[in-house]
Amino acid sequence: MNENNTIVAISTPIGIGATAIVRMSGKKALQIALEITKKTNFSPRYATLCCVYNNKDEILDEVIVIYFKNPASYTREDVCEIQCHGGIIAAKMILQVCLEKGATLAAPGEFSKRAFLNGRIDFSQINALSKIIQSTSEKASKILAKQLKGELGKFVDNLREDLLRVLAYSEVMIDYGEEDIPADIISNIDSQIQKIQNLLKSVYEFSKMRQGIIDGHHMSIIGKPNVGKSSVLNAILLYDRAITSPIAGTTRDTIEENINIEGNIIRIIDTAGIRKTQDEIESLGITKSINSIFQSDIILAVFDSSRILDNEDMEIIRLLNTQENKHCIITLNKSDLPPMFELKDIEELIQIPYEGIKISTKTPEKCALALKEIFAKILAKDEIGDEILLTSEFQLQAIKKAICSLENASDVFKNLELELFSYNITEAITNICNITQPYEISEMFDKMFGEFCLGK
Repeated sequence: MNENNTIVAISTPIGIGATAIVRMSGKKALQIALEITKKTNFSPRYATLCCVYNNKDEILDEVIVIYFKNPASYTREDVCEIQCHGGIIAAKMILQVCLEKGATLAAPGEFSKRAFLNGRIDFSQINALSKIIQSTSEKASKILAKQLKGELGKFVDNLREDLLRVLAYSEVMIDYGEEDIPADIISNIDSQIQKIQNLLKSVYEFSKMRQGIIDGHHMSIIGKPNVGKSSVLNAILLYDRAITSPIAGTTRDTIEENINIEGNIIRIIDTAGIRKTQDEIESLGITKSINSIFQSDIILAVFDSSRILDNEDMEIIRLLNTQENKHCIITLNKSDLPPMFELKDIEELIQIPYEGIKISTKTPEKCALALKEIFAKILAKDEIGDEILLTSEFQLQAIKKAICSLENASDVFKNLELELFSYNITEAITNICNITQPYEISEMFDKMFGEFCLGK
């Protein structure tokens, strides 16, 4: 990227909406905007109604131009935004005339890349921005909006200051003889390290358990063949998405659909019935079913209450008992038929927390309402207040590495190995600061900014 170039791009979806925006950023942004509008000046942050002309002095469109003078702009460069009529043609013609006047077509994410390089936003805000663009959840967007305002950056800054203070104490202690080290400094350092360790572990575990808020929740519908899993999926969606049949093993692959529950996106995965089989195709479907269970954070286990619990049901229960730290819903289907067992009969077999419900897919509206109430109840447990939530795998790994460095620091501090202690504290600081200002940033640039839309 040549930072001296003036970049330009259409910042709105082409062909959608009544208004389109062409955005320019760089040293020549104002000059180009003046040339194509035949104006002599634009007042910063004022909307100016004017026309855009091509090189033949033909009017391309009547537009509104807003000039953001550096450094008070998104990129901290001169930025001009040209708001023209929507559709397909107007914005493209204005873009073309800007290119003819010397602007360069922006790469995806290049405006945000310049904002980062010019110190306008940090890496945590870049991550939040990237995820907001991709977000399909209201709750996720609200959380990410806080990070976009720098909430995570402030958290990192505070941790950095605390650890720098500990590091300063350590450097002072190195200057003392071991017998001269004040006892209150030793106890102070030890308590500070423990406090920071506990905080980071709490943030890490909290964030791991609530990744579904940001990335979308994944729910697997599991059970042995012919218990009505596909009927349950159809009932939740209130239309026939999956083929249903009295023949066991009808579903041989996973079927996936999204639903929105109070601003939360849930990706529902209807899986093949889990049982022992010699059928190679069905066996592949069962393997996919088991894999989807491990990748889900909500499991909807369906049992046929009109049939006696058998070994295949017990295999489902054994599988559920391996899924700790996940939301589990035990669903007794076919409650319109005489029951052969009740929820209490399963209760003593299940070793993990769960919600229990009896349904009949013969009445899909009633079934859908009951299940969605359960989903809402489960999702309410994931509500967050002012807690810090890490929203990417990169952030989680940075905190995990910092925790490891602090644990190493605690171990060597017991023997007052101060040089090694200082090294581990410095490593912890580096790992934490990577969330906002990664040291090795170049490798991440193309991947991160390449996920942005053109013009952002």
